[in-house]
Amino acid sequence: MSIITPVSEFDSDESEELEFKRLSAEEAQALRELHPSVSPWRIVSLQFAVGVLVALAAWGFTGKPSMGWSAAYGALAVVIPAVLFARGLMSQFSSMNAATAGFGFFVWEAVKIAASVGMLFAAPQLVADLDWLAMLIGLIVTLKVYWVALLMRPKRKTK
Repeated sequence: MSIITPVSEFDSDESEELEFKRLSAEEAQALRELHPSVSPWRIVSLQFAVGVLVALAAWGFTGKPSMGWSAAYGALAVVIPAVLFARGLMSQFSSMNAATAGFGFFVWEAVKIAASVGMLFAAPQLVADLDWLAMLIGLIVTLKVYWVALLMRPKRKTK
């Protein structure tokens, strides 16, 4: 039987504190150029386009307008909260400093989740002849756009 000895914080090589170095404006710009970001509005517009395509496909394959509306509502249950989230994150308050940005992220994510759940609860009253499977397919396919956007993000630039 082997005995595991605890490692104290003084025995570790990591006990030396790493110094925090503020980046200059030029270093920050170089870092942004090396790791380009993706606009949240691009992702939201891609989600909207995919939602429209899913709704049209559901309507076209089944011939029932209610299937198309159900799939469209599922897509809207993703797109509308994503618009709220993107708008909240891009607000001036959320970009004041790192603390407000982190706090803003969690607040707007909670708003996004609440809006999605609220829209799903309201679906039977808002969509005539709601088909839950079509709505779920519209919702899931539209949610998967986040992964597509992740794969399509701008490539890292090499120096």
